[in-house]
Amino acid sequence: MRLAVIVLVMMGVLQGGTVRIALAANVSYAMPSLKAVFAKHHPDTNIQITVGGSGKLATQIRSGAPYDLFLSANMAYPQALFDAGLATEKPVVYAQGALAYLSNTPRDFSKGIKLLLSPAIHTIAVANPKTAPYGKAAFEALEKAGLLTRLRPKLVFGESIAQTVAYATHAADIGLVAKSALFAPQMQHYKQGTHWADVDPALYGPIDQGMILLKSSTNKPEAKAFYDFLLRQKARDIFIRFGYRVP
Repeated sequence: MRLAVIVLVMMGVLQGGTVRIALAANVSYAMPSLKAVFAKHHPDTNIQITVGGSGKLATQIRSGAPYDLFLSANMAYPQALFDAGLATEKPVVYAQGALAYLSNTPRDFSKGIKLLLSPAIHTIAVANPKTAPYGKAAFEALEKAGLLTRLRPKLVFGESIAQTVAYATHAADIGLVAKSALFAPQMQHYKQGTHWADVDPALYGPIDQGMILLKSSTNKPEAKAFYDFLLRQKARDIFIRFGYRVP
């Protein structure tokens, strides 16, 4: 009986545990590659992902949602959670995001943001600026270009970047999305300069994306292992491949 108990305990150690991650939607495109590399050294750790807008995920965490790690699309939400005593330490920047135009129809991107004034463009998909940092950055770009008032009637809102990408490719004429979305395998038929282009980074501030370990974590060692991995060069290389800058 004692031997059986020891065997069961050892099996539990070898099987590892589950790390539950609240993940900003823009990072979901890079996550399969990140998980695959992490699994080479932690094959028995199960990475469980919940994808959403950063604001909504932060609200869930405040309400007691059982996450171990929060990867936000900005620094404000994880900082607020740290200030509320819900994180083990201050948030760190794991990547810097970028905005891009995306259209299912070929466009003349040489016009820059003024392309959005075209009479041929009736709807522009953006993420909800109240809950999604990329939506906030899109509004900032439109406002800095002096176009927000004129273009506001054209705007349609996604609750996350993933939904905004879906709108841009299926419902709206064009969208302002996270550049990372364009490097997902299912997006390879959208060509740079034809279907998508970078939004001038001078039109919006740096999109510093922050992460925190949560005090409520029930699997701190493995959550910390994934947290540390995201700050190492192998993870940084993946982020760069998906259109991010890294600190």
